[in-house]
Amino acid sequence: MAKKIRVLIAKPGLDGHDRGAKVVARALRDAGMEVIYTGLRQSPEDIVEAAIQEDVDAIGLSSLSGAHMALFPDVVKLLKKRGAGDIVVVGGGIIPDEDVAKLKRAGVRAVFGPGTPLAEIVEYFRSSGT
Repeated sequence: MAKKIRVLIAKPGLDGHDRGAKVVARALRDAGMEVIYTGLRQSPEDIVEAAIQEDVDAIGLSSLSGAHMALFPDVVKLLKKRGAGDIVVVGGGIIPDEDVAKLKRAGVRAVFGPGTPLAEIVEYFRSSGT
C-alpha cells in the first residue's frame, strides 16, 4: 500500500479568517491524505516545528492578511535551516498576481487563489512529488 501523503495546513501571522484553510484541509482529507491543521495565528517557527514533528510531506499556508511576502518565505528559509527543505510549501489566500512569481522564486512551489477548484488543489498535492 502506498504511503499516505501527510499535509500540514497552517495560518501564519495575525490573520483570523480560516474558513478557506479548513475547506482545503477537508478536501485533502476526503481525498485520502492525512491532514494536520495547526489553527490560527501561527508563527513561521511554530509551523516549521509542527511540520518536522509530524513528518509531513507538504505544508499549505493560507493568508488573507497581506503578510504573505514575509511569512511564506520565512517558512521556506526555516525549513532549509532545519534540514527539512524537501518539504513542499504551497500558499493560498488573497495573493496579488504580482506577488505569485516572487513567492515562487522564494521557494513556494504553488499559489492557489480564491475560486481555485478543490480538485485542482488535491491533484497538485498528489502529483507534486510529495
